[in-house]
Amino acid sequence: MIYLDSSVLLAAVLAEDRSPPAELWQATLVSSRLLHYEVMNRLNAYAADAEQIAAAGELIAGLVLVELSPVILARALDPFPIPVRTLDALHLATAHYLAERRSSLTLATYDQRLAEAARDLGLEVIDP
Repeated sequence: MIYLDSSVLLAAVLAEDRSPPAELWQATLVSSRLLHYEVMNRLNAYAADAEQIAAAGELIAGLVLVELSPVILARALDPFPIPVRTLDALHLATAHYLAERRSSLTLATYDQRLAEAARDLGLEVIDP
């Protein structure tokens, strides 16, 4: 199972220099419900066109989205091995919650600070 950070989905939709391989979308992908809000907010900020917004919606529809439960929110309030931003804390708390309940979870991100914090928590990280 791969936990998808919004940086990866945005890279795919915005056709950035660094985009995930097509095979990534065939895996079981999970993320926080937060990803939906982050992605749409960034697309609005970049004045994305209707095609990009539709593409993001299709990719998001293929994800298993985890709600921000009280347990996850409580974990996000605790310190992380390195300082992280608020939204990253919520993603890390969600990924950590899932990793504790699964035998295998890998975080896919292009955000180096998030990747470092995840590794420090014992999560496997890939740069797709």
